[in-house]
Amino acid sequence: MARRRILVAMSGGVDSSVVAALLLEQGHEVIGVTMNVWPELPDEAVVRADACCSLKSVDDAREVADTLGIPYYVLNLKQVFAERVIDNFYDEYAQGRTPNPCVRCNQFIKFDALWPKARALDCDAIATGHYARVVQGEDGRFRLLKGIDRQKDQSYVLYTLDNEHLARTLMPMGEYRKDEVRDLARRFGLSVADKAESQEICFVHQGAYHDYVGRARPEAMQPGPIVDTEGAVVGTHRGIGAYTVGQRRGLGLSAKKPLFVSRIDPSRNLLVVGAERELYASEAVAEGVRLTSVEQLVAGQSVQAKVRSRAEGAPAWIVSVSADSVRVRFEQPQRAVTPGQALVLYDGDVVLGGGNIVEAVRAAA
Repeated sequence: MARRRILVAMSGGVDSSVVAALLLEQGHEVIGVTMNVWPELPDEAVVRADACCSLKSVDDAREVADTLGIPYYVLNLKQVFAERVIDNFYDEYAQGRTPNPCVRCNQFIKFDALWPKARALDCDAIATGHYARVVQGEDGRFRLLKGIDRQKDQSYVLYTLDNEHLARTLMPMGEYRKDEVRDLARRFGLSVADKAESQEICFVHQGAYHDYVGRARPEAMQPGPIVDTEGAVVGTHRGIGAYTVGQRRGLGLSAKKPLFVSRIDPSRNLLVVGAERELYASEAVAEGVRLTSVEQLVAGQSVQAKVRSRAEGAPAWIVSVSADSVRVRFEQPQRAVTPGQALVLYDGDVVLGGGNIVEAVRAAA
Protein backbone atom coordinates (compact mmCIF):
# COMPACT_ATOMS: atom_id res chain seq x y z
CA MET A 1 0.00 0.00 0.00
CA ALA A 2 1.39 3.38 -1.03
CA ARG A 3 2.23 5.74 1.81
CA ARG A 4 -0.23 8.59 2.06
CA ARG A 5 -0.56 11.80 4.07
CA ILE A 6 -3.92 11.53 5.84
CA LEU A 7 -5.86 13.95 7.98
CA VAL A 8 -7.66 12.13 10.79
CA ALA A 9 -10.68 13.86 12.31
CA MET A 10 -10.15 13.11 16.02
CA SER A 11 -13.12 13.63 18.30
CA GLY A 12 -11.27 12.50 21.42
CA GLY A 13 -13.17 9.22 21.41
CA VAL A 14 -11.88 5.69 21.06
CA ASP A 15 -12.96 5.17 17.43
CA SER A 16 -11.13 8.06 15.77
CA SER A 17 -8.15 7.52 18.07
CA VAL A 18 -7.81 3.92 16.88
CA VAL A 19 -8.15 5.10 13.27
CA ALA A 20 -5.10 7.33 13.74
CA ALA A 21 -3.14 4.48 15.35
CA LEU A 22 -4.07 1.96 12.65
CA LEU A 23 -3.13 4.27 9.78
CA LEU A 24 0.17 5.10 11.47
CA GLU A 25 0.88 1.40 11.96
CA GLN A 26 0.18 0.84 8.25
CA GLY A 27 2.96 3.27 7.42
CA HIS A 28 0.96 6.37 6.53
CA GLU A 29 1.81 9.91 7.57
CA VAL A 30 -0.95 10.95 9.94
CA ILE A 31 -2.05 14.39 11.08
CA GLY A 32 -4.69 14.64 13.79
CA VAL A 33 -7.22 17.46 13.99
CA THR A 34 -10.15 18.24 16.23
CA MET A 35 -12.84 20.57 14.97
CA ASN A 36 -13.74 23.30 17.45
CA VAL A 37 -17.43 23.78 16.66
CA TRP A 38 -18.93 24.62 20.02
CA PRO A 39 -20.65 27.96 20.53
CA GLU A 40 -19.49 30.10 23.43
CA LEU A 41 -20.92 28.75 26.67
CA PRO A 42 -21.96 30.71 29.76
CA ASP A 43 -19.59 30.46 32.71
CA GLU A 44 -22.11 28.45 34.73
CA ALA A 45 -22.64 25.84 31.98
CA VAL A 46 -22.14 22.23 32.99
CA VAL A 47 -20.93 20.29 29.98
CA ARG A 48 -22.04 16.66 29.68
CA ALA A 49 -19.23 14.15 30.14
CA ASP A 50 -20.38 12.32 27.01
CA ALA A 51 -20.37 15.37 24.74
CA CYS A 52 -18.16 15.15 21.69
CA CYS A 53 -15.89 18.01 20.56
CA SER A 54 -15.87 19.52 24.07
CA LEU A 55 -12.75 20.91 25.74
CA LYS A 56 -12.30 17.57 27.50
CA SER A 57 -12.45 15.82 24.13
CA VAL A 58 -9.77 18.16 22.78
CA ASP A 59 -7.55 17.27 25.72
CA ASP A 60 -8.15 13.55 25.13
CA ALA A 61 -7.39 13.82 21.42
CA ARG A 62 -4.21 15.79 22.11
CA GLU A 63 -3.08 13.15 24.60
CA VAL A 64 -3.65 10.41 22.03
CA ALA A 65 -1.73 12.38 19.41
CA ASP A 66 1.16 12.79 21.86
CA THR A 67 1.11 9.05 22.57
CA LEU A 68 1.26 8.29 18.84
CA GLY A 69 3.80 11.01 18.13
CA ILE A 70 1.75 12.69 15.39
CA PRO A 71 1.14 16.38 14.67
CA TYR A 72 -2.12 17.67 16.12
CA TYR A 73 -4.19 20.79 15.49
CA VAL A 74 -7.47 22.27 16.67
CA LEU A 75 -9.43 23.91 13.84
CA ASN A 76 -11.93 26.69 14.47
CA LEU A 77 -15.10 25.82 12.56
CA LYS A 78 -17.52 27.50 14.95
CA GLN A 79 -19.05 29.90 12.44
CA VAL A 80 -19.82 27.38 9.72
CA PHE A 81 -21.15 24.91 12.32
CA ALA A 82 -23.44 27.57 13.77
CA GLU A 83 -24.72 28.56 10.34
CA ARG A 84 -25.07 25.12 8.79
CA VAL A 85 -26.00 22.93 11.75
CA ILE A 86 -27.21 24.83 14.81
CA ASP A 87 -29.31 27.46 13.01
CA ASN A 88 -30.86 24.79 10.81
CA PHE A 89 -31.69 22.75 13.94
CA TYR A 90 -33.61 25.67 15.41
CA ASP A 91 -35.30 26.54 12.10
CA GLU A 92 -36.50 22.99 11.55
CA TYR A 93 -38.12 22.71 14.96
CA ALA A 94 -39.74 26.11 14.44
CA GLN A 95 -41.27 24.70 11.25
CA GLY A 96 -42.65 21.61 12.98
CA ARG A 97 -39.99 19.26 11.67
CA THR A 98 -37.54 17.03 13.53
CA PRO A 99 -34.00 17.47 12.20
CA ASN A 100 -31.02 15.15 12.40
CA PRO A 101 -28.06 17.48 13.05
CA CYS A 102 -25.54 14.64 12.58
CA VAL A 103 -26.46 14.42 8.89
CA ARG A 104 -25.73 18.10 8.32
CA CYS A 105 -22.59 18.01 10.46
CA ASN A 106 -21.19 15.22 8.31
CA GLN A 107 -22.22 16.93 5.10
CA PHE A 108 -21.14 20.49 5.74
CA ILE A 109 -18.48 20.21 8.43
CA LYS A 110 -16.62 16.90 8.46
CA PHE A 111 -16.56 16.38 4.72
CA ASP A 112 -16.94 19.86 3.20
CA ALA A 113 -15.45 22.47 5.51
CA LEU A 114 -12.69 20.10 6.62
CA TRP A 115 -11.45 19.25 3.12
CA PRO A 116 -9.85 22.67 2.35
CA LYS A 117 -8.03 22.38 5.69
CA ALA A 118 -6.78 18.94 4.67
CA ARG A 119 -5.50 20.23 1.35
CA ALA A 120 -3.78 23.16 3.07
CA LEU A 121 -1.88 20.56 5.11
CA ASP A 122 -0.98 18.67 1.89
CA CYS A 123 -3.19 15.70 2.83
CA ASP A 124 -4.80 13.64 0.09
CA ALA A 125 -7.46 11.97 2.22
CA ILE A 126 -9.59 12.41 5.32
CA ALA A 127 -10.15 9.54 7.76
CA THR A 128 -12.92 9.38 10.35
CA GLY A 129 -14.08 6.99 13.04
CA HIS A 130 -17.46 6.30 11.47
CA TYR A 131 -18.77 2.75 11.44
CA ALA A 132 -19.28 2.48 7.70
CA ARG A 133 -17.25 1.21 4.76
CA VAL A 134 -15.97 2.85 1.59
CA VAL A 135 -15.16 0.46 -1.24
CA GLN A 136 -14.18 0.95 -4.87
CA GLY A 137 -15.86 -1.26 -7.44
CA GLU A 138 -14.38 -2.69 -10.62
CA ASP A 139 -16.03 0.17 -12.50
CA GLY A 140 -13.89 2.62 -10.52
CA ARG A 141 -16.87 4.08 -8.68
CA PHE A 142 -16.73 4.38 -4.91
CA ARG A 143 -19.58 3.07 -2.78
CA LEU A 144 -20.70 3.57 0.79
CA LEU A 145 -21.61 0.41 2.68
CA LYS A 146 -22.96 -0.37 6.12
CA GLY A 147 -20.40 -1.15 8.82
CA ILE A 148 -20.06 -4.82 9.72
CA ASP A 149 -21.10 -4.01 13.30
CA ARG A 150 -24.82 -3.56 12.69
CA GLN A 151 -25.38 -2.17 16.19
CA LYS A 152 -22.94 0.67 15.47
CA ASP A 153 -23.56 1.21 11.75
CA GLN A 154 -23.54 4.94 10.88
CA SER A 155 -24.12 4.80 7.14
CA TYR A 156 -27.56 6.43 7.57
CA VAL A 157 -26.05 9.78 8.61
CA LEU A 158 -23.50 9.66 5.77
CA TYR A 159 -25.83 9.40 2.78
CA THR A 160 -24.96 12.95 1.63
CA LEU A 161 -21.47 11.82 0.59
CA ASP A 162 -21.16 11.48 -3.17
CA ASN A 163 -18.55 9.72 -5.25
CA GLU A 164 -16.15 12.68 -5.06
CA HIS A 165 -16.32 12.70 -1.26
CA LEU A 166 -15.98 8.93 -0.98
CA ALA A 167 -12.90 8.90 -3.24
CA ARG A 168 -10.94 10.90 -0.65
CA THR A 169 -12.41 9.35 2.51
CA LEU A 170 -11.24 6.46 4.69
CA MET A 171 -13.43 4.78 7.33
CA PRO A 172 -11.40 1.93 8.81
CA MET A 173 -13.84 1.34 11.71
CA GLY A 174 -16.39 -0.07 9.30
CA GLU A 175 -14.42 -3.31 9.25
CA TYR A 176 -14.46 -3.77 13.03
CA ARG A 177 -16.85 -4.43 15.87
CA LYS A 178 -16.86 -2.11 18.87
CA ASP A 179 -15.29 -4.62 21.26
CA GLU A 180 -12.49 -5.20 18.75
CA VAL A 181 -11.88 -1.45 18.56
CA ARG A 182 -11.50 -1.18 22.32
CA ASP A 183 -9.09 -4.13 22.27
CA LEU A 184 -7.03 -2.33 19.62
CA ALA A 185 -7.00 0.84 21.71
CA ARG A 186 -5.58 -1.13 24.63
CA ARG A 187 -2.95 -2.72 22.39
CA PHE A 188 -1.90 0.74 21.18
CA GLY A 189 -1.80 1.99 24.78
CA LEU A 190 -4.39 4.70 24.24
CA SER A 191 -5.85 6.40 27.30
CA VAL A 192 -9.34 6.52 25.75
CA ALA A 193 -9.71 2.73 25.40
CA ASP A 194 -12.56 2.60 27.90
CA LYS A 195 -13.98 6.08 27.37
CA ALA A 196 -17.78 6.27 27.22
CA GLU A 197 -19.33 7.01 23.85
CA SER A 198 -20.70 10.44 23.01
CA GLN A 199 -24.48 10.61 23.06
CA GLU A 200 -27.32 12.96 22.22
CA ILE A 201 -26.93 16.37 20.53
CA CYS A 202 -23.42 17.70 21.04
CA PHE A 203 -24.34 21.39 21.34
CA VAL A 204 -27.12 20.77 23.87
CA HIS A 205 -24.73 20.73 26.81
CA GLN A 206 -27.36 20.70 29.56
CA GLY A 207 -31.14 20.68 29.88
CA ALA A 208 -33.59 19.83 27.11
CA TYR A 209 -33.17 20.63 23.42
CA HIS A 210 -36.42 22.65 23.34
CA ASP A 211 -34.98 25.06 25.92
CA TYR A 212 -32.39 25.98 23.29
CA VAL A 213 -35.01 26.17 20.55
CA GLY A 214 -37.08 28.51 22.73
CA ARG A 215 -34.19 30.90 23.29
CA ALA A 216 -33.17 30.96 19.64
CA ARG A 217 -36.63 30.82 18.04
CA PRO A 218 -39.16 32.03 20.66
CA GLU A 219 -41.95 31.80 18.11
CA ALA A 220 -41.53 28.02 18.22
CA MET A 221 -42.45 27.92 21.90
CA GLN A 222 -45.75 29.80 21.82
CA PRO A 223 -48.65 27.81 23.33
CA GLY A 224 -51.37 26.65 20.98
CA PRO A 225 -54.22 24.17 20.59
CA ILE A 226 -54.02 20.40 20.51
CA VAL A 227 -56.77 18.89 18.38
CA ASP A 228 -57.87 15.36 17.61
CA THR A 229 -58.22 13.97 14.11
CA GLU A 230 -61.76 15.36 13.92
CA GLY A 231 -60.53 18.88 14.71
CA ALA A 232 -61.91 19.07 18.24
CA VAL A 233 -59.69 20.93 20.71
CA VAL A 234 -58.53 18.51 23.43
CA GLY A 235 -55.76 20.48 25.11
CA THR A 236 -53.02 23.11 24.86
CA HIS A 237 -49.40 22.56 23.87
CA ARG A 238 -46.42 24.57 25.10
CA GLY A 239 -44.95 25.29 21.66
CA ILE A 240 -44.47 23.13 18.57
CA GLY A 241 -40.70 23.18 19.07
CA ALA A 242 -41.11 20.77 21.99
CA TYR A 243 -42.79 18.00 20.00
CA THR A 244 -42.16 15.41 17.33
CA VAL A 245 -44.33 12.98 15.40
CA GLY A 246 -44.96 9.82 17.42
CA GLN A 247 -44.50 11.53 20.78
CA ARG A 248 -46.79 10.44 23.62
CA ARG A 249 -45.19 11.81 26.76
CA GLY A 250 -45.49 15.44 27.73
CA LEU A 251 -48.84 16.10 26.05
CA GLY A 252 -50.67 16.66 29.33
CA LEU A 253 -53.82 14.98 28.04
CA SER A 254 -56.25 12.71 29.80
CA ALA A 255 -57.87 10.17 27.49
CA LYS A 256 -59.27 6.66 27.62
CA LYS A 257 -56.69 5.46 25.09
CA PRO A 258 -53.09 6.60 24.51
CA LEU A 259 -52.76 9.57 22.19
CA PHE A 260 -49.73 10.40 20.05
CA VAL A 261 -48.63 13.40 18.00
CA SER A 262 -49.62 12.46 14.46
CA ARG A 263 -49.02 15.81 12.74
CA ILE A 264 -47.59 19.26 13.48
CA ASP A 265 -49.04 22.27 11.66
CA PRO A 266 -46.73 25.29 12.12
CA SER A 267 -48.95 27.60 10.02
CA ARG A 268 -51.68 27.30 12.68
CA ASN A 269 -49.40 26.56 15.65
CA LEU A 270 -51.32 23.31 15.98
CA LEU A 271 -50.66 19.79 17.21
CA VAL A 272 -52.84 16.96 15.88
CA VAL A 273 -53.07 13.87 18.07
CA GLY A 274 -54.59 10.49 17.45
CA ALA A 275 -54.46 6.80 18.18
CA GLU A 276 -51.31 4.85 17.39
CA ARG A 277 -52.81 3.59 14.13
CA GLU A 278 -52.73 7.19 12.89
CA LEU A 279 -48.93 7.09 12.97
CA TYR A 280 -48.51 4.53 10.19
CA ALA A 281 -47.59 5.69 6.70
CA SER A 282 -47.73 3.72 3.48
CA GLU A 283 -45.53 6.15 1.54
CA ALA A 284 -42.86 8.77 2.17
CA VAL A 285 -41.71 11.68 0.04
CA ALA A 286 -38.21 13.12 0.40
CA GLU A 287 -36.64 16.20 -1.17
CA GLY A 288 -33.09 17.46 -1.48
CA VAL A 289 -32.12 14.01 -2.73
CA ARG A 290 -28.43 13.17 -2.98
CA LEU A 291 -27.03 10.11 -4.73
CA THR A 292 -24.36 8.27 -2.77
CA SER A 293 -23.22 5.09 -4.50
CA VAL A 294 -25.17 5.18 -7.77
CA GLU A 295 -25.64 7.55 -10.67
CA GLN A 296 -29.43 7.35 -10.64
CA LEU A 297 -32.51 5.97 -8.93
CA VAL A 298 -35.20 4.34 -11.05
CA ALA A 299 -38.97 4.20 -10.59
CA GLY A 300 -40.04 0.66 -9.75
CA GLN A 301 -36.69 -0.14 -8.14
CA SER A 302 -36.82 -2.29 -5.00
CA VAL A 303 -34.98 -0.82 -2.02
CA GLN A 304 -34.71 -1.02 1.74
CA ALA A 305 -35.80 2.33 3.18
CA LYS A 306 -34.68 3.66 6.57
CA VAL A 307 -36.71 6.51 8.05
CA ARG A 308 -34.58 7.05 11.18
CA SER A 309 -31.07 6.16 12.22
CA ARG A 310 -31.97 3.25 14.51
CA ALA A 311 -34.77 1.85 12.36
CA GLU A 312 -34.42 -1.31 10.33
CA GLY A 313 -34.46 -0.92 6.58
CA ALA A 314 -38.05 -1.54 5.45
CA PRO A 315 -38.70 -3.29 2.12
CA ALA A 316 -40.07 -0.71 -0.30
CA TRP A 317 -40.01 0.36 -3.90
CA ILE A 318 -39.54 3.69 -5.64
CA VAL A 319 -42.83 5.08 -6.91
CA SER A 320 -41.39 8.15 -8.60
CA VAL A 321 -38.13 10.04 -8.76
CA SER A 322 -36.98 13.42 -10.05
CA ALA A 323 -33.75 15.37 -9.93
CA ASP A 324 -34.55 16.57 -6.41
CA SER A 325 -37.17 14.24 -4.92
CA VAL A 326 -38.13 10.62 -4.46
CA ARG A 327 -41.34 8.92 -3.41
CA VAL A 328 -41.31 5.41 -1.99
CA ARG A 329 -44.05 2.97 -1.01
CA PHE A 330 -43.41 0.59 1.87
CA GLU A 331 -44.39 -3.05 1.62
CA GLN A 332 -45.70 -2.70 5.17
CA PRO A 333 -46.77 0.67 6.64
CA GLN A 334 -44.09 2.29 8.79
CA ARG A 335 -44.61 3.96 12.17
CA ALA A 336 -43.91 7.66 12.79
CA VAL A 337 -42.38 8.63 9.47
CA THR A 338 -41.27 12.10 10.53
CA PRO A 339 -40.75 15.23 8.39
CA GLY A 340 -37.22 16.55 8.85
CA GLN A 341 -35.66 13.14 9.31
CA ALA A 342 -33.75 11.45 6.50
CA LEU A 343 -35.13 8.83 4.16
CA VAL A 344 -32.11 6.72 3.20
CA LEU A 345 -32.34 4.00 0.55
CA TYR A 346 -30.24 0.84 0.48
CA ASP A 347 -29.60 -2.10 -1.79
CA GLY A 348 -28.42 -4.65 0.73
CA ASP A 349 -25.40 -3.08 2.42
CA VAL A 350 -24.97 -0.38 -0.23
CA VAL A 351 -26.26 3.15 0.42
CA LEU A 352 -27.98 4.31 -2.77
CA GLY A 353 -28.87 7.81 -1.62
CA GLY A 354 -31.42 9.72 0.39
CA GLY A 355 -33.14 12.97 1.17
CA ASN A 356 -35.13 14.90 3.78
CA ILE A 357 -38.62 13.60 4.50
CA VAL A 358 -41.23 16.25 3.67
CA GLU A 359 -44.40 14.14 3.63
CA ALA A 360 -45.71 10.92 5.11
CA VAL A 361 -48.75 9.47 3.36
CA ARG A 362 -51.03 7.88 5.93
CA ALA A 363 -51.81 4.21 5.43
CA ALA A 364 -55.38 3.34 4.58
CA ALA A 365 -57.42 2.24 7.58
